[in-house]
Amino acid sequence: MNWRDKVLDFNIGNRDEGLAGLVFDVQKFATHDGGGIRTLIFLKGCPLQCLWCSNPESLSPQPEINFVPNNCVGCGKCRTVCQQGAIGDGKVDRPGLIIDRDRCTLCGQCAKFCYAGAINIIGRYVTVPELMAMAERDRQFYEESGGGITFSGGEPLAQPQFLKAALKEAQGRGIHTAIETSSFASWEVYEPILEHVDIVLTDIKHMDDKEHQRLTGVSNRLILENIQKISSLGIPLRIRLPLIPGINDTDSNLEATADFLQNLNEVQSLDILPYHRLGEMKWGQLGCQYPLEGLEPPTLEQVEERTSCLRDRSFKISIGG
Repeated sequence: MNWRDKVLDFNIGNRDEGLAGLVFDVQKFATHDGGGIRTLIFLKGCPLQCLWCSNPESLSPQPEINFVPNNCVGCGKCRTVCQQGAIGDGKVDRPGLIIDRDRCTLCGQCAKFCYAGAINIIGRYVTVPELMAMAERDRQFYEESGGGITFSGGEPLAQPQFLKAALKEAQGRGIHTAIETSSFASWEVYEPILEHVDIVLTDIKHMDDKEHQRLTGVSNRLILENIQKISSLGIPLRIRLPLIPGINDTDSNLEATADFLQNLNEVQSLDILPYHRLGEMKWGQLGCQYPLEGLEPPTLEQVEERTSCLRDRSFKISIGG
């Protein structure tokens, strides 16, 4: 059983009355996510399941527990405070703790008493005023660098009411706004949010629909339609292509992507995002197996060689975002 089969009833931390969003991370001083120095808000929950996902903690629309074995000091306090009996000892060939995630109710007691930081609850509810208070502390950096606030994920469009409210409030305060998105959402959900967005950073993971479904679990038709609609509205776009060796780095897919972009307006750049393994360890911490285990990241020279077919196109290409 995984999170898609199990709905959890929980209340982690202090959740204020009113509209709140489920956030799993906040990064300050981000510089590759919409221009200038930015505050990057990661919203939890994603309808896609990309094989290479480097933020697997973003996939579930619920808070979840993760275990960092290297931090564990073996004190046993977590087992003592867990009233569900969800924490036990590992096998002889796999020393350490084993967390029964089906038994776990996310009460948070184990994380509360784990002073070593080996057990954590990923995801907390944050209100719009709380987010804006964080953003306001960095207003001077936004103004001096042309930065602002960016909502990422997961998929920020999966929390549309909260996202729209936060974007509207930020723009009302004169803060530049951006979203990083897969663009996998109905237009009825997407369009009202775009009214409060200054720039959209959106992925194209594969141009072939069947391959896209195999790699991400969803069709790309809605995604491509939405990107075309955004382009027609004149909203600045940055297209992002995660470059995965042997999966979507063929000449035919890269050229099909470029052909699609040639017919769009307001495309500021095509950002090539080379595959990396920085998120691989996170899969294990969540009790999951990494789907692309053993796949080696490309060298810079290999990335340059694979994307050489794009160099004669009229739009800007960047490597690394």
